[in-house]
Amino acid sequence: MATALVSGLVNPPRAHLSIRVCDPNKNARRHLERTFAVPTHSNAADAIDGADVIVLAVKPQTMPVVLKELSGKVKSTQLILSIAAGITIESIRETLGEKQAVIRSMPNTPALVGHGITGIVAGTYCTQLHHQQAEEILSAAGEVVWLDDESLMDAVTAISGTGPAYFFLLAEALAAAARELGLPAETSDRLASITCFGAGAMLASSPGEAEDLRLRVTSPGGTTQAAMVVLEDGEFRDLVLRAVEAACNRSRELAIK
Repeated sequence: MATALVSGLVNPPRAHLSIRVCDPNKNARRHLERTFAVPTHSNAADAIDGADVIVLAVKPQTMPVVLKELSGKVKSTQLILSIAAGITIESIRETLGEKQAVIRSMPNTPALVGHGITGIVAGTYCTQLHHQQAEEILSAAGEVVWLDDESLMDAVTAISGTGPAYFFLLAEALAAAARELGLPAETSDRLASITCFGAGAMLASSPGEAEDLRLRVTSPGGTTQAAMVVLEDGEFRDLVLRAVEAACNRSRELAIK
């Protein structure tokens, strides 16, 4: 995810931004240097010196080690922007300081192709400037939505964080059904993936109109209506709700307080 953000921030170039990257892996640093022409560091303290924003793009299990390394080296005016799943604002401030400016975010994997969407929530000591800085960074990989309640980040995880997997499963099931109907495997995969891509593009240009778009392609007595009846009889909506609730509950269980 960090690579996606760096890629979005340097293409097109933003002259007012100065990006530095810290990674303990030497090969990863070389790749970043060659690909994006950004300076890299192996030591976090060196990387954050003088920075306005410190982006913590690490695995949740690695976060305690990183926070311990940064403890005592971060100024309260420096914005901590976390994209680590399950890491609460409180847990970051416990190590870095009670008045530390922290913004927590939950991006999703489509950010890797510039079409992600990220839920964001700001801590108590964040200023308007911090909000602007976080939005500029995260919008480099897609859209941004702000939340007022950090507890809703679990719902964001269940919808947009986990959501791509639901979409991929639908494409997988459609392709499998196409093969059952006798279509060649390659044709089945292509029909399913491009159909999903096209439908997603239509919906992205008309957010909030999923029902209307569905009704437009569902002619009374037609093929689509026949399919919709089967899905409704199979309680498709309830199944999706239960899946999302399961993801949301698991996110709460995994959260590091």
